[in-house]
Amino acid sequence: MDFEKILQELKNTLTSLFNNKYSEFSKESKKDIELFLNESKDKLERWTSLLAQEKLTLDDFEWLVKSQKDLFQLKALQAAGISAISLGHFKNKIINTIIETIKSLVL
Repeated sequence: MDFEKILQELKNTLTSLFNNKYSEFSKESKKDIELFLNESKDKLERWTSLLAQEKLTLDDFEWLVKSQKDLFQLKALQAAGISAISLGHFKNKIINTIIETIKSLVL
């Protein structure tokens, strides 16, 4: 398993997600994505490896990834005045995208 490839795919997928919803903040949002992935990289790599080895169930994996949601700071969007409710929904979409991307690459 090449986690760097998975990480790159996550960056591409999340950047695309941001561009579709908030294209005017794509440059700033890219920094937020990279910051989150860098902060979560070790955990995501460990959990992805455990999932691939079937030492972690899919439900447990999803729960662990969702536990990282509060680490995702959408500073660019907060500064732009996007409502907390919208940001919360978007964070959920981001976390679900991370889970789906890793599932598709590993399972």
